[in-house]
Amino acid sequence: MGDGFTYTEMIPEDVVLVGVITSSQSEDEANEYLDELEFLAETSGAITKKKFTQKIDKPNPKTYVGSGKIEEIRLYVLKNNIDCVIFDDELSPSQLRNIERIFERKILDRNNLILDIFAKRARSADARTQVELAQYQYLLPRLTRLWTHLDRTKGGIGMRGPGETQIETDRRIITQKISLLKEKLKKIDKQKAVQRGNRGQLVRVALVGYTNVGKSTIMNMLAKSEVFAENKLFATLDTTVRKVVIENLPFLLSDTVGFIRKLPHQLIESFKSTLDEVREADILIHVLDIAHPSFEDHYKVVNETIADIVKDGKEKPTLVVFNKVDAYNPKPEDIGFHPEGKHFALEELKKTWMSKLGDNNCIFISAQEKINITELKSRMYEEVKEIFQVRYPYHNFLY
Repeated sequence: MGDGFTYTEMIPEDVVLVGVITSSQSEDEANEYLDELEFLAETSGAITKKKFTQKIDKPNPKTYVGSGKIEEIRLYVLKNNIDCVIFDDELSPSQLRNIERIFERKILDRNNLILDIFAKRARSADARTQVELAQYQYLLPRLTRLWTHLDRTKGGIGMRGPGETQIETDRRIITQKISLLKEKLKKIDKQKAVQRGNRGQLVRVALVGYTNVGKSTIMNMLAKSEVFAENKLFATLDTTVRKVVIENLPFLLSDTVGFIRKLPHQLIESFKSTLDEVREADILIHVLDIAHPSFEDHYKVVNETIADIVKDGKEKPTLVVFNKVDAYNPKPEDIGFHPEGKHFALEELKKTWMSKLGDNNCIFISAQEKINITELKSRMYEEVKEIFQVRYPYHNFLY
């Protein structure tokens, strides 16, 4: 994985998670984010032993949570021999330094954890380069915490400690490494741009969505390909593009990296070439996991991320696909037809508020169980055909 970033299978670490309830983040949201953080930790190979939250106006600038809560967590960590403490928000370099002094354990924040997962799951040279750049960009402002064990208390000319010299050396090395990786990514971007140009003028459709919603499963089903799919976050990082033919109409279908709340900005920037598939797509297929209790929030997060990627202000034609209907247990307010919350019909789902998302351009399926796939293909055919007719007005094989 490049200089200094190698990963091996290890014994699962015991971790505790820490989040805050603030004026801008309710208790329900804080608990939900910690549940997602637990899934991230599990994906990384850790076992969550306990979650801590504190109601506070805003995160403490020194230790994220207050001194009393920090002491409560410290005692639990010592008593239960916890390996690592993971915080749900990005910690500043000074917060990391202060918290490490208190716990004398490995301290991670959400960004660091996501970067770790990306590093483990990067398979292609492109993805590895993108992740390595993001890691170094994250590491650079946090270098000082790696040298707290060295004496840097004496100041003045001739009295600089070895730690300070080492930090400056490391900073120079990492800055050079970042520069080299950026140059490497520029070449990758050019290569990918050429590849996209070589695909001709076929209509391009991109699968987008929150991580773990089933995009790769849909890709495999439509393209009859073998894209890696797994019930874990960020199962695949590399964009896969396949030619798909529905009836007599060919188009290109791409499976993109899943989004997530609080996605590190370093990753969005370094994965620019991957996300270009979204920027240059003619049609977006926005996949939602209808069985997830927070799919509305996921829908919003993905739309905000796409708006950040596609900065020309133009809205792309989008088909919203509710996946995993076979696992959906509706709440009474969602569907009033069956009090027991099961055995509902697709026609009933179409009558709910959910069908109004995406300007009523929605469809309900299960890619795993092959439910309502014919309608999905039909809707995709109509979307692609509309663009195809504009692009090739004299092409008559569709008529």
